[in-house]
Amino acid sequence: MGLKYRVQFSLGAQADLREISQYLHSQGGGRAAIAYVDSIIDYCLRFEIFPARGMAHDDIRPGLRLVGYRKKATIAFRVEEDVVTIVRVFHGGRDIRFDDNDA
Repeated sequence: MGLKYRVQFSLGAQADLREISQYLHSQGGGRAAIAYVDSIIDYCLRFEIFPARGMAHDDIRPGLRLVGYRKKATIAFRVEEDVVTIVRVFHGGRDIRFDDNDA
């Protein structure tokens, strides 16, 4: 078996997941909100085996990759050595914008 990567979530990604959960909860689905966010987290944790997925977007940030999730979310991440950092998680029609903390 090949190298396993450690997956970590940046503070921005953690905030995004909380925001997604709160938004979905406000739409009337507490259980659905939790299940959906948990499924995003589970999907990201599977990057430990094959992190080089999605599209490279060095034009946005060096080393940044984007991958879609269920046609409703975009996961921004980078791979450095044996660590995958989930940088941001954008849901629905949100603009994909990065600030200096997302480097």
